[in-house]
Amino acid sequence: MLDFRNFKKMNSHTNFPQDCSAALAPKGVHSLRAMRAFHLNPFNFASHFFACAAALFATTAIANGNALAVPADYKLVWSDEFDVDGPPDPAKWNFDTANNKRGWDNHELQYYPGPDAGNARVKGGRLFITAKKESPSSAADWGGQRYTSARLTTKGKAAWTYGFFEVRAKMPCGKGTWPAIWMLGTTGDWPAQGELDILEHVGSEPTRVFSTVHMSAGHGGNGVGGASRNVDACGKFHSYQMHWNADGVRFGLDGFAHLKYPNLKLGSRAWPFDAPQFMLLNLAIGGDLGGEVDDRIFPRAMEVDYVRVYQSDGK
Repeated sequence: MLDFRNFKKMNSHTNFPQDCSAALAPKGVHSLRAMRAFHLNPFNFASHFFACAAALFATTAIANGNALAVPADYKLVWSDEFDVDGPPDPAKWNFDTANNKRGWDNHELQYYPGPDAGNARVKGGRLFITAKKESPSSAADWGGQRYTSARLTTKGKAAWTYGFFEVRAKMPCGKGTWPAIWMLGTTGDWPAQGELDILEHVGSEPTRVFSTVHMSAGHGGNGVGGASRNVDACGKFHSYQMHWNADGVRFGLDGFAHLKYPNLKLGSRAWPFDAPQFMLLNLAIGGDLGGEVDDRIFPRAMEVDYVRVYQSDGK
């Protein structure tokens, strides 16, 4: 979510960076052409080569074990069932408003207000993150945006190293919407601490949901991604899931994985995922991935039924 991904290169199953085909070829490993394709110098090319190898492994291995479920020895350690009407529970969620004045990453068009604006509300057992067409020009941190929405995080309140994560949600759809359920390292050092995108969706492709792994060796358009076809993502609730442990990360939809990123023990540039990450829920508007916005769609909301985190007794 922090950087534009070129998902037009992704097929309906699993993707690895397009330039990896050159990097993994016998001659490509030693070629300056492959290095230039990555915009690299020779000293950090090796890290990208290893990330490509991991991505290729993920592409070939996913079909060998695509069931995704909470392991039998895991227990629920954190959850929000959204059973109290009003603003999201302040003991669990922050409203992230930090970049309103300068504008948010990826050329996104929304302004994220605090809890009083009502863009994130719990009602009837569900969380609604609602995007609206409005310009809060009287706000001191307004940056000229014509849309409002909400960005919730657990930073400073809850973070986890490993676990099974499940968020049951319904997508907003509408051209220009870009909802996400994702994780970031607690120190904010991106991409060195990595990023785990459990779910992203864009309204211009309403039947497609996708997940992505970002790290120093491959991020932005070179992140490792996988997608599923979901014909009723906008009409029904679905479970978006991630199982993360010391051996790798798997992502999926309703109990079936569409992406596996293994830990091949290649160092922190390819595997920074042995440290705590916090969760984010947000609905962006427009930007590099959200694209052109249809103003007739507003208001639009991502609805969340629950967020659940499970871990083994040994964590």
